[in-house]
This record gives sequence, structure tokens and C-alpha cells, in this order.
Amino acid sequence: MVPSLLSLCAKEVVSDHSLSPLWLRWVPRELYGPLLEASFAGCRPLAVSELVLKWPERRLRVGGRRKRGQPPPSRLCVQALLLAVVRGLSDQRCALRVLDLCGLQGEEGPMVDSMGGWSLTVALCTMIVQASAGAHRRDGERKRFSSLHRDKDVKRDRGQHKKAKEANDDDEVLLSCVDGGPSREVLEEENMVQGVRRRMEMERTLIAAPSSRKDGEENDTCVHVRADIFVNARSWERVCVALSTPGPLKLQCRYLRVEEISVSSIRTLLDLLPHEGLLGIDVRYSNLGVMGLAQLLPLLAAFPDLKSLRLHYCNLDLRRDQPGQQEALRDLSQGLAQLQQLRRLSLTALRLPGQLRVLLSSLPQPLEVLELPYLSLRPADLSYLSCSHHASSLQQLDLSENRLDANTLPSVRRLLSQASGTLRHLSLSGCGLNDDLLGLLLPSLGCCLSLKSLALALNPLSMAGLQEAVRTAARMPSLRQLLYPNPLEDYQPGLPELPSSAQLLDWPLDESVDVSITGSCLNEVLQDCGRSDLLLTCDLLNYDKDLVD
Repeated sequence: MVPSLLSLCAKEVVSDHSLSPLWLRWVPRELYGPLLEASFAGCRPLAVSELVLKWPERRLRVGGRRKRGQPPPSRLCVQALLLAVVRGLSDQRCALRVLDLCGLQGEEGPMVDSMGGWSLTVALCTMIVQASAGAHRRDGERKRFSSLHRDKDVKRDRGQHKKAKEANDDDEVLLSCVDGGPSREVLEEENMVQGVRRRMEMERTLIAAPSSRKDGEENDTCVHVRADIFVNARSWERVCVALSTPGPLKLQCRYLRVEEISVSSIRTLLDLLPHEGLLGIDVRYSNLGVMGLAQLLPLLAAFPDLKSLRLHYCNLDLRRDQPGQQEALRDLSQGLAQLQQLRRLSLTALRLPGQLRVLLSSLPQPLEVLELPYLSLRPADLSYLSCSHHASSLQQLDLSENRLDANTLPSVRRLLSQASGTLRHLSLSGCGLNDDLLGLLLPSLGCCLSLKSLALALNPLSMAGLQEAVRTAARMPSLRQLLYPNPLEDYQPGLPELPSSAQLLDWPLDESVDVSITGSCLNEVLQDCGRSDLLLTCDLLNYDKDLVD
């Protein structure tokens, strides 16, 4: 991508921080954004700090969706941004009122310089607590200053009164020599009036001072910080303190992700979160159980904007016969029925065979995103889904790692037919699709004219089956990305006749076979079909369906 002239000039301007006092005062407000982007891109934390301190708009958004190949901001730049926001709280000229950091976090890792979700959450909470402590210190200093100011006024008034009395004594001597001059009583009365007026003015000042300070405290710079929050056992207490601490920075959450914390801890966190603006909740690796989730769902109804609920590896196992489980499942269904705005539901490895109707039929609105990997779906589940009110509204469907066979294939074909007008992303990875099953499914896939990405990884397909899949994909005009599996010919001998996805993942590839030949052959099929805008990849780890949007 060729950079624009504006971005090139902004990069040159922020490259030398020593010149910033010369150009910053003359920068028009519409150029602050490009300069800040150039400061982040060039890792110029000092320039970031100065631009944020003088930010001319009420709203500052850093993060959001990045362009392809664009790295997230460095850790130093993010820290400089947060410190500048805290420093700006004491400046009444600061215009910033909303700081939007949603989507700012990068990937956690030892070799990555960006700030991950957990680190960013901890830094934000620390900043909020420090800003609150700084506000209390400034309030104490204002009170001490006001007290000193009142004492100084009192002393000045006493001094003026003493000088006025000495002057009155001198005037009495002079006036006694002048015929018809004012008497001592008249002068004392005039001085008394002046003294009363002065004291009244001082009392009005002293009375008004606390009121003005109170108004000033209410009108102090208040910045609403909106971010995605990542909470685990190590950061839970700090996040709770930040949410419950009054101060000039108000933390708001767009997406909440919690990992490895108990039901009671999640409940406490939900009680502290502002109800407005929470769009999604992601619970991972927490031992909720069906009963624990049934307790949490009624709490989610208090968030009117909630559109996404994701549950990953939360130990919901209905294959075990436990007392009270059916009642808890009924409560679970009733709790989902209260989520009026829910559009995305992700259930990973919850092992709920035969219960899809109980869960999805209670949702008041049709889902747009449904992710059901590792869910041990049964034919009855897929049959219900193909006839449900969700089928014709689905934009994203993930059925990966659910075994498909001749009994379930009719339901899958009916489901694809219902969703053909809206479906944009489909994952059938690890579903046990061999050449015959995929051949029966390809006509239904070809009817999904809005499909942009298709994942078929870890399916036992031969080279001939892959070529047929690529020909079908080439006839789909909207398709931009196809994740295909390594053909069975690329593996070392010894694989079973119908290997599972785990076996395909662990089985070594044949070193005598050039894997790149497979990609070349499939790309030749694309060229023969006249398609050059369709990306073929077998890189399962780096596959990202969102890149095509």
C-alpha cells in the first residue's frame, strides 16, 4: 500500500522531537490525527505525549480496526498516551472528554513490543487509581490554599483597621483647629460603616468560596475511558478497585473477557460494570457448569446493549447424569430468553449433545453469528438448526470439529440452502469430510453466493477432492479465502482409512513430497477458472477470516 503525501509529511514532522515546540503551536486541529498516527507508527512516545496534552477535540480514538499488516502501537507509545491523559486532567484548557481505546491491544508474547489485552487492562486500572489519588491531592492543596488566603485577608483587614484608627486620631487633632469641621463621632461612624462593609465583603467571599470549589470539583475535567477489558485471577482485584474508585477518569467497557475466575467473582465484576455500552462478554476456562451459567445469565439481562456471548471451555457437560441438571438447563434457557439484543453466540467445547433446540429456541431474536465447535452435535441438533428461525439470518457459522456423516449431511445441506443469501463465513474444519461427502456438499456450498471465507482444514481429502473443491470455490464470485487441508498424499504412510482431525494434525508429512507442489497445482486450477482474487492457504495457525472484510 502506497502511503499518502499527508502521512509522509506527518512522519517527517514528528521524526525530530526537539522541533516540536516550533511546529506544535501552529498545527491546525484537523492535522492532529495524522500526526498522532505518524507518532504511533514511528514509535515517537514524546510526540504522542505532547499531541495528547494539546488534543483539540473532545474525543480521541486510538485503536479500532487496523489495516492489514499494520502493527499495533508500541508499549512505550501507549504508556505515553496514558500518562499524558492523566497530566491533562489538571489543565482546565484540556478539551479531551472521551478516550476510546477499544481494539488497541495487540498480541501477548515475549517478542512483541505491543501491549496485550491483560497488560493494557492493568495499565488502565493503575492510571485510573492514580488519577483519583492525584485529584484528592489537588483538592487538599486547594483547601490549604483557600485557608491561607482567608488568613491573609483577615490579617490585611486588621492592619487596615489599625491604620484607619491611627489616622482618625491624627485627624481629630487637626479638625479641632478648624471651625465647623466634622466631629469625632461622625468620623468614627464613617469608619465603622467602612469596616462593616469590608467585613461583609469578606464574609461573602468566604461563604462563596466553598460553593465555588464545590462547583469546580463537579466541573473538573472528567474523561470517560472506553476500552476492552481482560480480567483473570491476577487482575480481578485491580479491575474491581478501578471500577469502584471515584475520580476524574471513568472506566467503561465495550467487550469483557474473563478467564479462570469463579462464578462469584464474575458476578461481582458484573455488578460494578456500567450497564450502558457493554456489547459482549467472553468467558473462558472458567468452571461454570450448567448451574453456574444459569445463575449468571439473569445478570446479563441488565446490560441492554449486549449483543455477543461467548463461552469457551466452561465445563458445561450434559453427558454426565447429575441431579438437578435438567432444571438448571431449563433455567439456562429462560436466562437466554432475556437477552433481547443477542446476535452472536459462541459455544466452544461445552458438550451439549441433543440440547441445541432447548438453548436456541428461547432466543427472542435470530442470531447472525453462531459458533459451535467441539460441541458433539447430534443429527437432531443439526436438523433443528436447519429449520430454526436463525438459519436464514446467519452471517457466520462454525461447525468445526463436529463429525458429519451421511445421516447429518441432509440437514447441513438444508441449512446452507436457508443461509445462502446471508452467509459470509463458514468453517467445516475437522468434520470428517472425505471426497464422497464433500462431493455431495459442494452443490449446496456453490449456492452460497455471499460467502467470503471457507475453512475445510483437517478433513481427509485427496488431491482429486481438493481440486474439485477449488473448482467449486472459483465459481463463487464473493469467495476471497479458502483454507484447505493437506491432501492425504502428502502424509507419511500408515494413516487409517478415515483419519480423525487429531490424527491429521499430529501425523507427520512425507519429507520426500514437496508440499509447495500442492499449492501450485491448486493455483493452476484457479488460473484455468479465471480467478486471481481468491487466496488459497493451508496455514491453519495464521488463517484469519476477518481479513477479507
